[in-house]
Amino acid sequence: MNQKELKEFLDTKVLQYNNPKFIESDPIQIPHQYSLKEDIEISGFLTATIAWGNRKSIIKNAHKMMELMGNSPYDFVLNYKPHHLDSFEDFVHRTFNSKDLTYFIKALNHIYTHHNGLESVFSTHATKNSTQESIHHFKKIFFEIPHLERTKKHISDPLKNSAAKRINMFLRWMVRNDSSGVDFGIWKSLSPTQLSCPLDVHSGNVARKLGLLSRKQNDAKALTELDTSLRKMDKNDPVKYDFALFGLGVFEKF
Repeated sequence: MNQKELKEFLDTKVLQYNNPKFIESDPIQIPHQYSLKEDIEISGFLTATIAWGNRKSIIKNAHKMMELMGNSPYDFVLNYKPHHLDSFEDFVHRTFNSKDLTYFIKALNHIYTHHNGLESVFSTHATKNSTQESIHHFKKIFFEIPHLERTKKHISDPLKNSAAKRINMFLRWMVRNDSSGVDFGIWKSLSPTQLSCPLDVHSGNVARKLGLLSRKQNDAKALTELDTSLRKMDKNDPVKYDFALFGLGVFEKF
């Protein structure tokens, strides 16, 4: 396919997958339970944090996290008492355990109490065409209160060559307004032009087959290459192609 044919093909796949039916089998269904901005962003952030491995397991454990917070994540983060965290004791998703979840609640409380919330932290250090610098600064702020060293591995840092797939996915959910009811578009201080594609095994493999990506590792350098390719097709909304790449990889085994 030439560039024009490739764009037409991927645009068709975006329309196929970027619609409400996508929500039914995707972890984005968790924040879709809520209407309050802060509930959406906190539930979305925690869900994205554990979004690796089996999708059914991700969704099940994300529901469990919400239940542990009384299905009111913002109220819980702001007003929990130490004994409320005792109920987290049995929680585990792969390597993310109760100690990690307990710290995440404390760190979120710190961010909403002292840094004006998640949107404010992510938007402060974003550059004109990227949120990767802001992810790096977010990690520094997230771990500025006492923490276990083990928990730091659950927040990626693009400046240490991570593709930061889960945070880029979370930012897509919050920033991109797709007009079809999947992504929320509730963060107005950032623009879809600044977003990076959530790069994982599926989207990476499809991107390579289509000639959008040549680098073999799924790291920050590969993400920059993929972002450059996607921006050539749509500079205003490059990460809409995440739906096409993911859909082709997961649902069509492309």
